[in-house]
Amino acid sequence: MFPEFFEQRERTLLGERFDALFAAPGPAARGLTVNGLRCTPAWLAARLDVPLAPSPFCAAGFVIGDSELRLGRHPYHHAGAFYLQEPSASAPAALLEVRPGQRVLDLCAAPGGKSAQLAAALEGRGVLVSNEYEPARAQALLSNLERMGPVDSVVTTGDTARIAAALPGWFDRVLVDAPCSGEGMFRKEPQAVARHSEALVARCAALGAEILENAAVALAPGGLLVYSTCTFAPEEDEGQIGRFLARHPEFELLDCGVSFGSPGEENRCGGHPFPAAKTRRVWPAQGGEGHFMAKLQKSPEAAAPPARRTKPARPARPCPEWLAFAAEYFPALKGQEAQSAGERLFLPPRGWQERGRELSVARCGVTLGRVQKGRFAPDHHLFMAFGAVCENREELTLGDERTEAWLRGEEIEAVTAKNGWCAVLVDGLPLGSGKVSGGRVKNHYPKALRNLK
Repeated sequence: MFPEFFEQRERTLLGERFDALFAAPGPAARGLTVNGLRCTPAWLAARLDVPLAPSPFCAAGFVIGDSELRLGRHPYHHAGAFYLQEPSASAPAALLEVRPGQRVLDLCAAPGGKSAQLAAALEGRGVLVSNEYEPARAQALLSNLERMGPVDSVVTTGDTARIAAALPGWFDRVLVDAPCSGEGMFRKEPQAVARHSEALVARCAALGAEILENAAVALAPGGLLVYSTCTFAPEEDEGQIGRFLARHPEFELLDCGVSFGSPGEENRCGGHPFPAAKTRRVWPAQGGEGHFMAKLQKSPEAAAPPARRTKPARPARPCPEWLAFAAEYFPALKGQEAQSAGERLFLPPRGWQERGRELSVARCGVTLGRVQKGRFAPDHHLFMAFGAVCENREELTLGDERTEAWLRGEEIEAVTAKNGWCAVLVDGLPLGSGKVSGGRVKNHYPKALRNLK
């Protein structure tokens, strides 16, 4: 089952503990993390007809029991009420202690589960920058964040060094869920076993070190940095942190302050020993597939980077078509200044308008829509972010047969919505938009998202 190099290394490090720690109980665990921007864990657990047990890794998480239900097709999943992920994957974001109003950076963000957790912790106040270098993975990140509904997020695509150069010392919190050799994925993904090698571990360790350096530059004095991997390799875990602390005396290693898993191990620190027991490991026998986490704080007395002068953004020209549309359907957005990018209008997070001009920004805040033939054509993103405050709504419930029809892309009967654009919601959670005419809601739910099979 295990690659030869991996098993030899781990048996040497663990001795007789190897078989016990890698003896995972049953098949790979399935989990979900509740999106606090949509609902509470108690609300979801009371309505989701699957066996759920509280996750030991995150207060907003559940471990999913045996069920034939395809949760990825569930209406609440479409509405962004939860994110499906391996249970222990929810732990690193929770360690970051994000508070509303902060500036938060997720440097390796795809496919988006951890970014969604960070956005929920911000509660719509602050700025979340989610970066992904790989274009294909960036698309998954964009789609997932659109579904989950944060309004204060910026998605960037590019090298982490560009963020460090553009926004040095700007972030209160930084998460580095580093690209890794994926040894914690061996049970779930056979390809992880096939591609594993000593050379891969070395490459990932070098990349993780580079990303950590950029994270250190981007973090403000006094800020918190959480580093995590889903691998067991010492070079990428304790050894990585030991080398980082040797290079950065301005950082202090904090205790993770959790009871799950096991402490990190001294014999994995390489040539730079440190109190490894403050870090945390999750072994397959402990309910997760494999994770490593370390929590660090930058000294409040660390030298702050020179303040960068930013040229004030030009005031956006008012768009009368958008203003008229918003007045009719989204009066709650009155007074918020929309910006333009090409033909599309967007609503940036407050505090971001003058930032990040050197970055490759894939999406900034909420995409509102564009003007077509003299009328404002709204975007799906607008209704996923603000559907709950739309003045015209078609209210569905989980048991309503129209809900499944809507997710198949069909027109449905209009019961609560009047003529014109409307938000479609299931139990108060957004499912995009439609246009009402003659007692019917024409379906504008994107074809790529529909339950077609």
